[in-house]
Amino acid sequence: MIPITPDMRKILAEIRVKEHPDDYSIIFIEPRDEEKARTLLRDLKPYFSVIYTGEEVSVVLRSSEWTKLRASFPGHREERIYRLITFDIALDLSIVGFLSVVSTALAESGVSIYALSTYLKDHILVKKQDVAKAIMVLNGLVSDAKRG
Repeated sequence: MIPITPDMRKILAEIRVKEHPDDYSIIFIEPRDEEKARTLLRDLKPYFSVIYTGEEVSVVLRSSEWTKLRASFPGHREERIYRLITFDIALDLSIVGFLSVVSTALAESGVSIYALSTYLKDHILVKKQDVAKAIMVLNGLVSDAKRG
């Protein structure tokens, strides 16, 4: 376990760990299909994430939605079945080390993560079979932080 600063302890004490109930998939789409991805993915309901890098289109979306779209993207690669966990607190962009604390605690418990950040919140995806362990570890971090 990495040392947790008093400021980080305050942040952890305020967090609500939220597990989303749906199954999620992480998808690689060939860059040649970027325009098709922009068109077909634009009407998805939250939560989903699309990142275009020029070398790839990476997508995180509900597995049920991907099932409907899969045939449109030959050459795709996918990893599934994941569960989405949101850290329900607005995190300032200047905070240093939040995901380091979270990822270290989960790694020490044998849980691999795929991290996503938005402007206000951080999210992680964990394999569905690891979600109960991940929630237990994360709630433990929150409880420990509340106890001081």
